[in-house]
Amino acid sequence: MVEQSSQVHITGRDEPAVTMSASGAAGSGTERELAAVLAEVVGVDEVPADSHFFSDLGANSLVMAQFCARVRKRPDLPSPSMRDIYRHPTIRGLAAALAQAAPASAEAAGSTAAPTPVPSPEPAAGTSRLHHFLCGTFQLLVFLSYSLVSGFVTARGYEWVAAGSGPAGIYLRSLLFGGTGFIALCVFPVLAKWLLVGRWKPGEFPLWGLAYARFWLVKVLLHANPMVFLVGTPLYVLYLRALGARIGRGVTILSRTVPVCTDLLTIGSGTVIRKDAFLLGYRARAGRIQTGRITLGRDVFVGEKTVLDIDTSMGDGAQLGHSSALHRAQAVPAGERWHGSPAEPTRVDHVRVEPARCGTARRVWFGTVTLLQLLFLYVPLAVGGMYMLFTGVPAIGKRLDPQTAALSRPELISDALLLSLVLFLGFLVGGLVVVCAVPRLLGLVVRPGRVYPLYGVHYTLHRVTARLTNIKFFAWLFGDSSYVVHYLRGLGYDLSHVEQTGSNFGTEMQHETPLLVTVGSGTMVADGLSVANADFSSTSFRLSRVSIGPRNFLGNNIAYPVGGRTGENCLLATKVLIPLDGEVREGVGLLGSPCFEIPRSVDRDARFDHLRTGDTLRRRLAAKNRYNLRSMALMLFVRWVQVFVLTLLALASVDLYGVVGHVVIALYLAVTLAFSTAYYVLVERCITSFRRLRPRLCSIYDPEFWAHERLWKVPDHYLNVFNGTPFKALVWRMLGVRIGRRVFDDGCYLTERTLTVIGDECTLNAGSKIQCHSQEDGTFKSDSTALGAGCTLGVGAHVHYGVTLGDGSVLAADSFLMKGEEVPPGAHWGGNPAVEMPEAAGLPGGPDRALTAVDAATAHKS
Repeated sequence: MVEQSSQVHITGRDEPAVTMSASGAAGSGTERELAAVLAEVVGVDEVPADSHFFSDLGANSLVMAQFCARVRKRPDLPSPSMRDIYRHPTIRGLAAALAQAAPASAEAAGSTAAPTPVPSPEPAAGTSRLHHFLCGTFQLLVFLSYSLVSGFVTARGYEWVAAGSGPAGIYLRSLLFGGTGFIALCVFPVLAKWLLVGRWKPGEFPLWGLAYARFWLVKVLLHANPMVFLVGTPLYVLYLRALGARIGRGVTILSRTVPVCTDLLTIGSGTVIRKDAFLLGYRARAGRIQTGRITLGRDVFVGEKTVLDIDTSMGDGAQLGHSSALHRAQAVPAGERWHGSPAEPTRVDHVRVEPARCGTARRVWFGTVTLLQLLFLYVPLAVGGMYMLFTGVPAIGKRLDPQTAALSRPELISDALLLSLVLFLGFLVGGLVVVCAVPRLLGLVVRPGRVYPLYGVHYTLHRVTARLTNIKFFAWLFGDSSYVVHYLRGLGYDLSHVEQTGSNFGTEMQHETPLLVTVGSGTMVADGLSVANADFSSTSFRLSRVSIGPRNFLGNNIAYPVGGRTGENCLLATKVLIPLDGEVREGVGLLGSPCFEIPRSVDRDARFDHLRTGDTLRRRLAAKNRYNLRSMALMLFVRWVQVFVLTLLALASVDLYGVVGHVVIALYLAVTLAFSTAYYVLVERCITSFRRLRPRLCSIYDPEFWAHERLWKVPDHYLNVFNGTPFKALVWRMLGVRIGRRVFDDGCYLTERTLTVIGDECTLNAGSKIQCHSQEDGTFKSDSTALGAGCTLGVGAHVHYGVTLGDGSVLAADSFLMKGEEVPPGAHWGGNPAVEMPEAAGLPGGPDRALTAVDAATAHKS
């Protein structure tokens, strides 16, 4: 502890001054150098060696990340990580720990040579401007051709359906047309895969070339396939087999992330793969696509929010916990349980539900009934219902009458106005009634604590509940406001006594069932929480209550499973792995995967606490509520305007149909995408007044934060259409991102576009995220993040604010790069939190062990 005699001030960037003792001077050379660096970061003359970084000095993670970055630039000092900082929070303890972990070799300890940067692959062969342009042109032509064919088929199909007589005739023709279309949409990607690619093989090829064009076309067709709606059924497993995957009997796949290189995927019998798991069979790296095998043995468990990189494997009976990852060349031996990112051994058993009777006959019956319902009920209703809806609109009814002349402009506008209002308000009001009432009725049948077999009535009702209550529109509408607590209570959440903050929950929430979620009083939740209150085996499932304690703060992108061992007053950091064993954690912070304890809060984070109590809170909360109401009304109006314009274009297409035939419908699909993109880009830029955001450090009761919140309500789902094309970077640029040339974006998400800088020829993988803000316990912080030229973000990687990645650096899959970090040029970082980590070096299970496990799993596959 620090003596209180002689005091000096420590002042960090944008931080108030705090006091500390000048006693306890550093002793050894390493201690003195580390203390000098920290003193330079915080702007003081001296830092005592025994002062606690957080409780005594009042530092926070951002200050200590800057300290680590400064130390890493000193070749004469060992490199600390944020994990080292939290485990050894004094200069003396840190120096001793780093000395103990340092290599025994004197050369390694005393070398002054800077590490040699890892060169990026030569871009000329695969990422030339010509290849980039030709690939983009090919992708555009594919989209237009697909739209043209779709328009032709749709037009002819509805002409044929319209010729039916009476409801029975309409139904039969809708059944034949819709069923044929559904089968064609499912079969066409399979044929395209086998014709264009054949069998996928391990290897790599450059972006934007001919091989990539074939790869992209197959990937797009798979993602646009209606079979993705059948995830969680035996039909989806059969479909992956048709695409070349080797999958055994009794496999349950709940993840909607469709594998692309299916021939490289092997899954043994009885394996369970939870939702939001990535098993792509490929990754993008430094301007190239790399493909590799993923091999899972029998009775394997893969948890929620996991990433399996290429060339990974799991032996028979192995388990990978939630919020975990296997990096390239890692292998989990048979019977072992691993968790973390990158994964390491654990004793936790993640399969917590007893098996039930669920044989092949039950799976065949469920798949058959599902397919018959789809073909004879849902598809005809969708096709015929759309036809009946259109013919009920006066403008369309008149146009279908051959004796009626072309419609006047007022008729089109009035009909479009009426139809768009009915559809929009009907969905808004009717949808709220359905999502709040139906799950409560279904909850009377599917009871918590009981083990039910998969693929039966109870499983079907559970899937209906999960889909109805996870509609993103309503969470997007009510999230980041006081009104989200009423919406969640309507769904069935138990929120105890709500201490209203105006930002209790974000706009992205997931759950298995809302009827079994309890959130304690005073808890705040950021975006991306997934409450996994259902346990699965390969034959059964069970619902259980998940309780998140009071006075917690949950960061972004967290999976909270049944049995999470956290209690009151916890800080659960972004992408943290929730512990399932040990004592209940209370009054601490948890960071990383696997998690370790950090301070719950520090003095620097309490500067706005005076705004969170008493009359000040009531006044500011009332003002925030009024602002949020205006934001919600504005966003509803923005959404309705889009629906109105698209409806008007649809009616105009029908009016012009007889003039230019099916081309009108094909053009309508293209115009729809172009309009929606330009419209939402314009909306977002108008909200920011066409200016760039500035770094902020303020309370959530500051109007500057309310304006920032409004930006998060602008719809951005249209961006996914452009994944893997040059047009994604173009859209980012229109949204204000400072982005370089020939950037490959396979599904990255940027929360603050104008605070993000991305260099030339960067590679951004699926599921990656650059988040230029944090919101902890009522304090909002934002800063810019910059990626140098040729950087790579792995699948599911998460980059925080105030971060700099040097040219050619790589962030491995599922890594979390904390705020304020600086990654040197050419470096390879990975882990949660991320540290320097040369690929396939120093991991539990290197290349040799990986090959052994792959061979073992292959020998036992079905």
